[in-house]
Amino acid sequence: MKFFVDTADIGEIRELAEMGILDGVTTNPSLVLKANRPIMEIIKDICDVVDGPVSAEVSALDYDSMIREGEILRKIADNVAIKVPLTWDGLKACRTFTGDGSMVNVTLCFSAPQALLAAKAGATFISPFVGRLDDMGIDGMELIQDIRTIYDNYPDFPTEILAASLRTTNHVKQAALAGADVSTIPPAIIKGLVKHPLTDKGLDQFVADWKKTGQTIG
Repeated sequence: MKFFVDTADIGEIRELAEMGILDGVTTNPSLVLKANRPIMEIIKDICDVVDGPVSAEVSALDYDSMIREGEILRKIADNVAIKVPLTWDGLKACRTFTGDGSMVNVTLCFSAPQALLAAKAGATFISPFVGRLDDMGIDGMELIQDIRTIYDNYPDFPTEILAASLRTTNHVKQAALAGADVSTIPPAIIKGLVKHPLTDKGLDQFVADWKKTGQTIG
């Protein structure tokens, strides 16, 4: 499974990229607001650090304006994935952009039929929002499983499942088990994947025993 980081913080992105565990980046208007910088600068800086797909979201809601904004965003770098909402106009824009060879991330997916439409429109990525479904008392991970089954039934679909709105390390595990191609994860959750109480306990024991040896290395 590929790891994308869900942030517009260039410092966090650079740290993860240097570790070699980062395959791409997703941003959205809320993350741009949090970064408090012009979106064009943010996306350019990210693309200078990350070779993989970098999702940059249009703000428009109608087809013509989405095309205009997407044209601007994709000129930033070759690895920009234009992010469009899962609406009728968004799907039309998706078809136009993928037809021109651009990557497209169709976002705000909450049902398997929506994901089917996105694949038919040629989406590079479909972003089902797990956490937001969980908030409504619906098992968000079940949606990942349903989309995986549908896409596997039709192997000609080019679309990768990008599990989004992941809020826990268990979400990441479940997404991998469900067969998501990509998980986009907040930096804190990525770093949390390394943690386990038995790792900490074992390390404390090794450190204590090493001190008792009275040795040094080097």
